[in-house]
Amino acid sequence: AAQLRESGGGSVEPGGSLTLSCTFDGFPVDWSDVAWYRQHPGDQCEAISLIRKSGTPYYAESVKGRFNISRDIAKNILTLRMNNLRPDDSALYYCAADAYTGWVGCRNPIIKWGQGTQVSVSP
Repeated sequence: AAQLRESGGGSVEPGGSLTLSCTFDGFPVDWSDVAWYRQHPGDQCEAISLIRKSGTPYYAESVKGRFNISRDIAKNILTLRMNNLRPDDSALYYCAADAYTGWVGCRNPIIKWGQGTQVSVSP
C-alpha cells in the first residue's frame, strides 16, 4: 500500500531551524500536488506549503519567506526547510499527497496522509 513517512520533527528554540522530510513509498512524489499541513490543538489542518504537480510552489502567508518546500524526484522525497521558527509554528505537521491549499479536516479521505511529526518551538 502507498505510504508517506515523515521524519525530522523535534524541539527547537525560537529563531532556530528544522527540516522535515517525507519519503513517498509506492507512488511518485511528482504524481500529484503534494503538501505539508499543520494542525494546532483543536484546529483543522492548514496547508502551509504545497508543490503542484507542475513544480510550482505555494506558501501560506504565515510561513512565506521562512519556509522552503522542495521535492527530490529521484529519491521520492518531499522536504520542508523551516527557518526562523516561532512559538506559533509549534504544531503537528503532516506530509500529504493529492493535496490542496486551505484548511481541511486532518483525516480528509481524499488526501493521502503521513502519520504526522511534532514540532515544538519554545525558549
